[in-house]
Amino acid sequence: MGLLWFGLFLCFALSFALPQATITWKRPLVFFIGIALMLGGLAFRFYAMSLLGRFFTYDVAVQTGQTVIEAGPYRYIRHPSYSGALITLVGVGLALGNWAGLLTLLVCMGIGYGYRMSVEENALVEALGSPYKQYMLRTRRLIPFVY
Repeated sequence: MGLLWFGLFLCFALSFALPQATITWKRPLVFFIGIALMLGGLAFRFYAMSLLGRFFTYDVAVQTGQTVIEAGPYRYIRHPSYSGALITLVGVGLALGNWAGLLTLLVCMGIGYGYRMSVEENALVEALGSPYKQYMLRTRRLIPFVY
């Protein structure tokens, strides 16, 4: 969570401190695309969280009776709520209109989510065993058919 706030701080700060990194291509359109990505990413994140139901937690934890969820986006990716969050953050960077801020924000969150995904996956493999290992073989982490 600290990397999120640090990344957001840097994104905003760089938007003011590095005007030479301003996204100049179709500026009003890029702003509205950023806003749309923010809203779409949040909606996708909350949808993914709702599919987990009582198994969703903000802390890494496996609950009694937990199973592998393969409904909705979980059919293709293991961490759709993180995909939604990253889409939201791309939107923030585009809305602020600065390449340096956008890149810094994505690097911070890439590091944070990369670590968290490995921790979560290790916990789920340990708790759920073979069903989760098989699920990992069938799905990608964040982007369907890619990564």
